[in-house]
Amino acid sequence: MTEISIVKPRISVIIPVKNEAAKIAKCIDSILKQSVPVFEILALDSGSDDGSLDIMQNYDLVKVIPIPPDEFNHGQTRNLGVEASSGDYCLLTVGDAEAYDEKWIENLMAGFTDEEVVAVCGQQVVAHLNENNPVEWFRPVSEPRIRSFQFDKSHFNSLSPEEKKKVCSWDDVTAIYKRDVLLEIPFRRTSYAEDAQWAKDAILKGKKIAYNPVARVYHYHLADPEFAFKKSFTVFYHLYQFFGLIPKREGMSVMKKARILKLLWISKGISLAEMMSWYSYNISLNKGVNRAVETFLTLLKSGEEALNKYHEKEFSKPPVPVKSHMKEVKSGRS
Repeated sequence: MTEISIVKPRISVIIPVKNEAAKIAKCIDSILKQSVPVFEILALDSGSDDGSLDIMQNYDLVKVIPIPPDEFNHGQTRNLGVEASSGDYCLLTVGDAEAYDEKWIENLMAGFTDEEVVAVCGQQVVAHLNENNPVEWFRPVSEPRIRSFQFDKSHFNSLSPEEKKKVCSWDDVTAIYKRDVLLEIPFRRTSYAEDAQWAKDAILKGKKIAYNPVARVYHYHLADPEFAFKKSFTVFYHLYQFFGLIPKREGMSVMKKARILKLLWISKGISLAEMMSWYSYNISLNKGVNRAVETFLTLLKSGEEALNKYHEKEFSKPPVPVKSHMKEVKSGRS
């Protein structure tokens, strides 16, 4: 009887790292436990000084590529990882993410439903942990299914800004690419949203991209109103640049407040006092987002030059998530 040889995909994992000592071991361990083994893990470290390097040196499969901190860029730094890789596929994630289960990579690979698909994106979810905002806890509401998109240039350009954003809601926290396509269509230099820009570039070149929401990773950033403002503003700015999308004023409606209270009420394991604390926390975050909307709209009314100058001055570097303890953030001491 002839033995059938199955060729396994050679997968290179690329991870930008900066002071992730608290979570990098969980990230790497979750990768090594996958049902589909990886070929190599390339850590693009931009000046960690918290012990991250010592932790990564404990793994034979990890190769650290040092990046000068002032040269880090969300797009071009990832390109360095792609160029240094030797696998057939490049899987991108971040140092504080953790695979949802042992089939994360298997589910990403399942998105390559035909030869035309060049990349597959998964989904970020928030674990049900006391230190994570219960309003953001992962609560699936529908059965996930694989979706793919491919357009000719004129068709894509005819879409509304909202439709373009939906097609290009890409996420480098959980995405896998054919390496040769990343070499053909590299990431652009940008302070944020390199993934959405890449998806747009790929679509405009006629490539087919796919989403498989079941390919999940746990990923969460603690925030405060200032971080919510900064992150929201730079997201609004890039979505406007990429797709012409303008944020809308939403405010803090009674319905939105009621939804927050409902989600907190059904969250298991938190006390009434914690519910009230998390409620105040979410209201404060919403104020940061609303401030970003108003600032963006005011600047845009003054003209795109004013908008560009403000973003260049205030956001030459991407906003940094809060590192302090949850209780300090919620009490306003961050």
